[in-house]
Amino acid sequence: MSFLMPTFAPVDEQLTYLKKGSAEIIREADLRAKLEKSRATGKPLRVKLGMDPTAPDLHLGHTVVLRKLKHFQDLGHTAIFLIGDFTGMIGDPTGRSVTRPPLTREQIEENAETYKAQVFKILDSQKTVVDFNRRWMGAFTADDFVRLMAKYTVSQLLEREDFHKRFQEEKPISVHELLYPLVQGYDSVALEADVELGGTDQKFNLLVGRELQRAYGQESQVVLTTPILEGLDGVQKMSKSLGNAIGIHEPPLEMYGKIMSISDEMMWRYYELLTDVQVADIDKMKTEEHPMQAKKELARRIVADFHSAHDAAKAAEDWAKQFQKDQVPADVEEVSVGLAEIGGSVDSSSRAGVRVDRLLVKCGLAASVTDAARKLKQASVRIDNEVISEPRMVLTGPPPVRLTLRVGKQLRIALISW
Repeated sequence: MSFLMPTFAPVDEQLTYLKKGSAEIIREADLRAKLEKSRATGKPLRVKLGMDPTAPDLHLGHTVVLRKLKHFQDLGHTAIFLIGDFTGMIGDPTGRSVTRPPLTREQIEENAETYKAQVFKILDSQKTVVDFNRRWMGAFTADDFVRLMAKYTVSQLLEREDFHKRFQEEKPISVHELLYPLVQGYDSVALEADVELGGTDQKFNLLVGRELQRAYGQESQVVLTTPILEGLDGVQKMSKSLGNAIGIHEPPLEMYGKIMSISDEMMWRYYELLTDVQVADIDKMKTEEHPMQAKKELARRIVADFHSAHDAAKAAEDWAKQFQKDQVPADVEEVSVGLAEIGGSVDSSSRAGVRVDRLLVKCGLAASVTDAARKLKQASVRIDNEVISEPRMVLTGPPPVRLTLRVGKQLRIALISW
């Protein structure tokens, strides 16, 4: 019986594909050598991406590096998605000015299950190796930990910007936090990784993996970092806690609308990091396409990636009805509101006074009265297509009164009775 070796694209073609949307490759010459050896032997590279399941949902910022793992997978290499169910209990200190509260084992397991389901919106489930670092770290003995810690010095760890800053400011650094880079680095040893991927903020941890592999007698992995994606504000990194994120499980219309809200300048960065459109084609679009049309195409592509082509087309149609034709989609949620529920009252002329801030809360367009007041002050509230900034308004006409409420990209119909 004979077996055919896998065939890989020419190395220059592979490098061009892999470099798009990459921030840094350490070292590119090493990656070229590994790709040449892989092509000569027919043995795919082992490419590792680790994520700690510290939150249940992923957003588009997480998918930048996931897409790069898919690019290696597209080229025929082995994609290893490592769920950090052990490191997640330590808590990655990257970017933290204080010690991260550890998650419980139950929280880790629950989040890990959702990660497995979500990553296959990008990766091929039949070709992806999913692993958990508790598989080897859970079997570590005290002797193993002592040997691991002996491979690195405290001064090396304190070179890390997060630790160095906290040390200089005399802020606490827990001993278990110092272990995090070592454990992440050992994951590369356990998996015999040829390449490890991560955001630019992970560079220190990824480089520790290179050094530990040498210390354990392995060839050092190549480190490939991807940029950190800015959120809807175009300034801060995408984060749910900052309210500037697009979750990959958000409804199609909400996802489409959020993408349409980004700046024209940020749109091209999203094209580069969140689509497979080639750089030459992006440059051509910049000169030949109207920004509005290019942004619609970007929104369509991203919604189709995480939902379907049909959902993307429907979202585009509904968005156009809302924001270009001043129509209201038929499936917009209607909320029945009693006047007393929103602090309203009726005068002798049967006119109803309405608390707009409470109405927004009742319709799910604001988290609280304070949040609603802030949205009114920012002029982000429209009622029947007019900007409303006052906290009260008067309704006339027989009840129920039908109002179309818009806050940013969110839309509700309120049926107010008294």
